[in-house]
Amino acid sequence: MKEGKASWTAQGVTFYRALESARPEGEAAFSDPLAAELLDSWFAWVARRRHRRRIAGLVIGNSALSISYRSVVDRTVLIDDCVSLTRAAGIEQLVLLGAGFDTRAYRLIGPDGPVKVFEVDHPDTQRIKLARLKKAIGPLPDNVVYVPVDFEQEKTETRLLESGYDGGAATLFIWEGVMSYLTPEAVDETLALIAGNYGSGSTVVFTYLLLEASGDREARTRRRHETFLRMRGEPHIFWIDADQIEEFLSRRGLELVESRNLPLPARATGRRRFQERPAHGAIAFARVR
Repeated sequence: MKEGKASWTAQGVTFYRALESARPEGEAAFSDPLAAELLDSWFAWVARRRHRRRIAGLVIGNSALSISYRSVVDRTVLIDDCVSLTRAAGIEQLVLLGAGFDTRAYRLIGPDGPVKVFEVDHPDTQRIKLARLKKAIGPLPDNVVYVPVDFEQEKTETRLLESGYDGGAATLFIWEGVMSYLTPEAVDETLALIAGNYGSGSTVVFTYLLLEASGDREARTRRRHETFLRMRGEPHIFWIDADQIEEFLSRRGLELVESRNLPLPARATGRRRFQERPAHGAIAFARVR
């Protein structure tokens, strides 16, 4: 990530969400009307064009881009569902670790409910997000607390506690698209923070990269993607073997509920137009023990 700039990958994910939200009613998997408002430069120009639905179709039809696009769309739907279910079950806090340009606090939680939201992210990305968010929605909601923190340099738990986080409150932690960019030490520190929560019913949902891609074609696609990310200054440096995810979490005080490869099979999403491809990443749901 370049100093003084918002995370490029955070903008890329938001760009995909903006494109999906622009698709015709009945075809879009979700609606994220704020996504296009939080983008800058080329991303914003494309996302706001009147032909963006056609552009979305071109992205989906691209054999390489469709994998990442589908993964973002599928994980957005799954995490949105998790937020809705845990909110109905009575969570008191929502903690977004590496929030990027996530808009769930505004489109799923809202300003009037009992859930307190903590958006944790790098100071540069958060500063840019807040400036754009104020232009889009005006005054920020009182139930959202913005916590600037560098995952590699600062203690996330310390910054959260200073910001009013309650370790004894029922909490949903969302850690989406972050783990693969962190060192093993930073990953363990964050999981220790989550496992240290003693609120009844606390859970975490997070995404992770699979250790190896399946097949020569998929391996070549991954190598090209990794090269591109290194050039952008945001390389992947952490992976997990899918066969070891349950043990990985158990050793860190968490109980695996479910892990699903991304993108989801087309038959699981009802989108037949997609060609089946081996997964590159996964999403996991776990309970705090």
